[in-house]
Amino acid sequence: MPVILDGKNLRDELLEELKNKLSSYSVMPKLVVILAGDNPASQIYVNNKKKTAEKLGIVSDVINYPATVSENELLEKINELNNDRAVNAILVQLPLPEHIDKTKIINAISPIKDVDGFTPENFGKLLTGEKPYVYPCTPKGILLLLDKYGIGLDGKHVVIVGRSNIVGKPLAVMMVNRNATVTLCHSHTKNLSEITKTADILVSAVGEKLIEDNMVKFNGVVVDVGIFKDETGKTRGDVDFANVSKKTSFISPVPGGVGPMTIASLMLNTVELFDLQNQKKS
Repeated sequence: MPVILDGKNLRDELLEELKNKLSSYSVMPKLVVILAGDNPASQIYVNNKKKTAEKLGIVSDVINYPATVSENELLEKINELNNDRAVNAILVQLPLPEHIDKTKIINAISPIKDVDGFTPENFGKLLTGEKPYVYPCTPKGILLLLDKYGIGLDGKHVVIVGRSNIVGKPLAVMMVNRNATVTLCHSHTKNLSEITKTADILVSAVGEKLIEDNMVKFNGVVVDVGIFKDETGKTRGDVDFANVSKKTSFISPVPGGVGPMTIASLMLNTVELFDLQNQKKS
């Protein structure tokens, strides 16, 4: 049987460490989340983020807008938050309503308050090998999980399925920066299973039933980032866990793998931004 990459356990460890660190702070970091529309999944994610922040003592505000909110109204609010010295971290929950230009909204966030690491300055620093203010939450969480279990990247062949700006692209760069050889696959990739079978570490971030046991290398490492409800209403990931796990050395479950690490990374990023801003002030 493989070793399970337990994101819940590591999340709890990291948050406990963070709580201890924050106990010495005289002023608490402040995270502001902007939520536009009534997407049920987004509301659940935002509530989880708020609850986690509050357990640590991080001040967390959620600004709710109806789906009809204008782009200008959101831009004005972000500008206000950028200029508010009491606000240390800004997160715009995606997806946004269709009439809003997501790129314009994300790009309006001050890079030193960009808790997701999505602004062009942070992304550009990542691409050029410079340290961004913070690393994107899900890729950061994946690397923390691999590190915890002693899974090195140097010289390994990593195959990532999914090229989103949230997971696939930044994770590919972060792994290259650690001397992995990375193949980034997507919906136009031909002979996908032939490529995935060569992976020492396979990461799937698609959000649909995709990775079967005949697509993985014997004794490889599999990280499942996908999460969705199947036809029976059960929460599952991209990977056929029951069968794939028989072939792997390490595998992350869904739920309980990458998801908890994403929230832990968000809290770490919030505190890192607070510390950076206070260094700049002094």
